[in-house]
Amino acid sequence: MFEVAVIEDPAAAEVSLDPVRARLLAELAEPGSATMLAAKIGLPRQKVNYHLKALEKHGLVELVEERRKGNVTERVLRATAASYVISPAALADVQPDPSRSPDRLSARWLLALAARLVSDVGALLTGAARARKRVATFALDGEVRFATAADRAAFAEELTNAVTALVSKYHDETAEGGRDHRVIVAVHPSVRPVITTETETKES
Repeated sequence: MFEVAVIEDPAAAEVSLDPVRARLLAELAEPGSATMLAAKIGLPRQKVNYHLKALEKHGLVELVEERRKGNVTERVLRATAASYVISPAALADVQPDPSRSPDRLSARWLLALAARLVSDVGALLTGAARARKRVATFALDGEVRFATAADRAAFAEELTNAVTALVSKYHDETAEGGRDHRVIVAVHPSVRPVITTETETKES
């Protein structure tokens, strides 16, 4: 099972967005059968089987084992990933295009870049899985608190200069065996988790 899988196929994306099937995917983080799942989510086993066949058809769940119980063979399935991301490639005709209106200070352009990142990395993961290889990537994630907007602007300028210097230092246009890599650096306000009334009640 993968930690994260990217859904690129429109039909698979449609299947995963069904509320019942999404619930089944969550339950199948651990292997289970239609009978076990029916008891958990309160649906008839035949109905659960119908949804499981759709998920399996699109590669979202996989067979773990088959158990013989009398005259019946029970199929035990598991989700192919712990979590899923739908690639913008699933909506190819309307996926964001960062080249359309580049603007370093635009939140919508940042979103378009993030969408392309998901699409590109999803394609790389698919190709790497077929070739049984790993994808060479690197990521940083952190937080910084700015005292003022002026500090944030100064940080952005220094960051731009530092990244530009690094790219100039290591970029080799003449390297015949080299491979291009995309560099994305983003800064945005942190989003705090929303505390629901139910969560507050449990914590109090």
